[in-house]
Amino acid sequence: MLRAGDVVIAADGGARHCLKLGITPQVVIGDFDSLTEDELASLESAGAQVIRHPARKDFTDLELALQHAGSCGVEEILVYAALGDRWDQTVANLLLPAAPGLEGVHIRIVDGPQEISLLRPGPPCEICGQMGDTVSLIPLRGDITGVVTTGLEYPLKGETLYFGATRGISNVLLGDLAAVQFAAGLLLCIVIHSIQDR
Repeated sequence: MLRAGDVVIAADGGARHCLKLGITPQVVIGDFDSLTEDELASLESAGAQVIRHPARKDFTDLELALQHAGSCGVEEILVYAALGDRWDQTVANLLLPAAPGLEGVHIRIVDGPQEISLLRPGPPCEICGQMGDTVSLIPLRGDITGVVTTGLEYPLKGETLYFGATRGISNVLLGDLAAVQFAAGLLLCIVIHSIQDR
């Protein structure tokens, strides 16, 4: 999914994933509790900018990376390797797109065939994929009222998705594109792409 002109920012140990793929990140950021000094020196000699933060800090390495990307004026961020064995880190990473200062950036967390993004109120939000892909809409920050969807097998026509309930789980794309619109709140959108998408 890497395109020409993309900026690659590695959050601490994420640099190892880059190197395994033969990618030198432009920026490596974090407290570097997951990388050795030799690895950092190697990254710097390959041209990576290393931005070091103290271990005792108020942000995770991923949040620092997202803040840095947002400060560069990017409009879209793809995040890889953000889900893992630690539930605290995983849940926090899923909620990071709602952090202050990232409102104007479209952030997608990619994990295998799954893409996770945060939808905000306003104009219709597009959901891209292929017919048969699974789409789930999960309310954050309380109930989401006036939800209108198009292009999904089970449409919503100005209805409410209640916080903590599962009505928005396991809908299905009817084509390559769907849309959802609502007036207030935040929705977590998870698209599970079927095999033919890949």
